[in-house]
Amino acid sequence: MESLEGPEWDVVLSGTGLQQSLLALALSRSGKKILHVDKNDYYGGPEAALSLQEAEAWVEKVNDASQVSTFRNAILTKSDEEDGQASLGSSRAYSISLSPQLIFTRSNLLPALVSSRVHAQLEFLAVGSWWVFNHEPSGSGETKTPLGATPSGEFRRIPGGREDVFSDKSLDLRAIRPLMKFLKLAADAEAHHSILEDWASKPFSECLKFHFNMPLVLHAPLLALTSSQTPPSDTLTSYALPRIHRYLTSIGLFGPGFGLVLPKWGCLSEIAQVGCRASAVGGGVYVLKNGVETLRETAYPISEAGNDPKAVVEAVPPLTIRLQGGEELKAHWLVGSVEDLPQSVAVRECEEVQISHSITIVSSPLSPLFHLAAEGAPTPAATVVVFPSGSLATDGSVSAAEMPPVYLTIHSSDTGECPAGQCDLFCPELETEREINQRKSSILWTLHYTRLHHQVPPLKDQKLTKTSHVITLPSVPPGLVVDDVVLRTVRVVWDRIQGEDEECFMLFEEQRVLDDEVNALDEELER
Repeated sequence: MESLEGPEWDVVLSGTGLQQSLLALALSRSGKKILHVDKNDYYGGPEAALSLQEAEAWVEKVNDASQVSTFRNAILTKSDEEDGQASLGSSRAYSISLSPQLIFTRSNLLPALVSSRVHAQLEFLAVGSWWVFNHEPSGSGETKTPLGATPSGEFRRIPGGREDVFSDKSLDLRAIRPLMKFLKLAADAEAHHSILEDWASKPFSECLKFHFNMPLVLHAPLLALTSSQTPPSDTLTSYALPRIHRYLTSIGLFGPGFGLVLPKWGCLSEIAQVGCRASAVGGGVYVLKNGVETLRETAYPISEAGNDPKAVVEAVPPLTIRLQGGEELKAHWLVGSVEDLPQSVAVRECEEVQISHSITIVSSPLSPLFHLAAEGAPTPAATVVVFPSGSLATDGSVSAAEMPPVYLTIHSSDTGECPAGQCDLFCPELETEREINQRKSSILWTLHYTRLHHQVPPLKDQKLTKTSHVITLPSVPPGLVVDDVVLRTVRVVWDRIQGEDEECFMLFEEQRVLDDEVNALDEELER
């Protein structure tokens, strides 16, 4: 490897999370000299996928108070192996994703992966039916289930279109009529204006009840399709309707019976690694276990163009960056997330949202949940189970109806993330794992942790002062699915660095690379 201290670098990327890796991909054909570093010894940052052994080392690192991390309070538990009971496989048989977000087929990310010519290196799998837990009502609006006990009720498949509605024998005509009317209007974006004109700022549940005369039994399934992380009273129609529209219009785009996908082998970690690989092919230099330690920058006068980045970019003097390995180098741009930049330069005026997560490996294929949603549909590799507000027990500090819904994502062994006969369960609520309908003996391995999401000011508001050539990326927004704002953020940074008006973002021509070159790059990335 060439010396890092010799030439000036056009761009130094700190951290190999999803956004940095997508930016590396976007810049891979720019001809710029790019250095991509990461303080970790693995790729993916907060979106990494880990083997069991790597996960144990990760827990120790997260709980080390001397380490700066976006994660907190990691607890790993393994079941006691007994004769006759299922047990964990080898460490490498697992790929535990720290960010198991799903991708709508109508997202802006998939077309960008295709136009940048890296889609062939990824294998996307179908996410099958969504299920909603129907709790037996107590009449008081509160759950009857004691805290820690298994809730009583049933899982019902959420209809995704006309065929699903008419094949659901539990629905009578009084429910079918308003449901079909709603699904037709929700799928037609031009019809949204007439609804939002009166209901935009009102709870979606009220819109369902009074505008569509929707039976109460259908409120929970339709609210589930919004992927809302708030109780029904806080989920507004302006938020819900566009999200249900995307869910409905995504179904059937790439095949019957599904509207979401996930990358095989490690979810978003796979996309991050593909972005890094493309950057390496384009000449980018990669160094792990060597993050940015300190930064010195030279003040410069604002140009006559004011805050126009395209006028300032060439006048910016180099940054002096010191890496944790002791190397001192020059660069024009430094881009990273809050946790990957020195505290002296990262944007700190941001809110921190803490979300608790659990990942559980169970010794059951949970086959009934992986339902073929339509004739000719592919076998789903993942499914979503939704526990609506009020369906799970609480500790009594708040009413069950005031609790947000819980989205449980289940991955089968087809994802390549666990051995056959097992499943990975991902849940964004710490307490839920004790309440889902799973026998204790089937739980093999569980990881609890808290993740911090830094909501930094929008990039357009990070003014061009003397630190304008240091860009702080916001965290990837939390939630069940990847938000389109992720790629839009990458585009804003790309525009600043490129300083040009060319509409060539992620638009690449086919490029042939010799197999031995790709193999060598893969070996380098593995190291």
